[in-house]
Amino acid sequence: MQIYDSSRPDVRTMAEFLAEYAVELFGNGCTCIRLEKNMNRIAESVGMSIEFSVLPRHLHITVSDGNESYTKVAGVRETSINYSRITDLSRLSWQMYDKKVSFQEASAVLPRIYKCSTVNPLMLVLLVSIANASFCRLFSGDIIAMCSVFVATFIGFRLKQVMTRYKINIKVTVITCAFVSSLITALSGLPGLGATPQIAVATSVLYLVPGIPFINSFCDFLDGHYLCAFGRLMNAIILLCCLSIGLCAGMSVMNLAMF
Repeated sequence: MQIYDSSRPDVRTMAEFLAEYAVELFGNGCTCIRLEKNMNRIAESVGMSIEFSVLPRHLHITVSDGNESYTKVAGVRETSINYSRITDLSRLSWQMYDKKVSFQEASAVLPRIYKCSTVNPLMLVLLVSIANASFCRLFSGDIIAMCSVFVATFIGFRLKQVMTRYKINIKVTVITCAFVSSLITALSGLPGLGATPQIAVATSVLYLVPGIPFINSFCDFLDGHYLCAFGRLMNAIILLCCLSIGLCAGMSVMNLAMF
């Protein structure tokens, strides 16, 4: 890696870089406190300061170098949660702060992080399917229920990946995947098959539960980012309602009662 260049960008260039950085970091499931620390770290590495606010759909970032300031407003993108990308982006902020990477190098590295910080999608589907089948067994599901949960999760999660890739609305995606997964697991309740179809149906949609948005909203609330916390909380509640709609629709089609 090249020796750190002490020359720094102008405030507009820095604001645009931070806006792109923040949108990617926030969209991948980052909390506001981590976002704030990473951005301040990057700004300090070039002798600048920032002020920013997080709204449910936009980020407002103001960069100042003591003589002039520039404000950038960036829209938040809906992406899937990716902790590997958050880790790589956080590492980049530390490398800039420790003077191991210049701003010019960071600008070149940023697009590569978007492409490289990914998990093999088929491996992810397999692991999530095994996890859901294990939860089914944990809640006393029989072997038929476990197998049906594995298949339903595999198909549903893969469908979610495909729909996300084609940028289909996340609410429609959750309803569709919950419907497909519950429909498949409800088949385990047919005469002569499993004895615990209710457990199978309940555990087949666990991969759709918006646990991370709920946790992030709580963390943002504790940190004082109330607007962002409320927005994330409402988004999580809406996704949970969409999950319920898809789940109930699948059970209704198969005429399966939960209680």
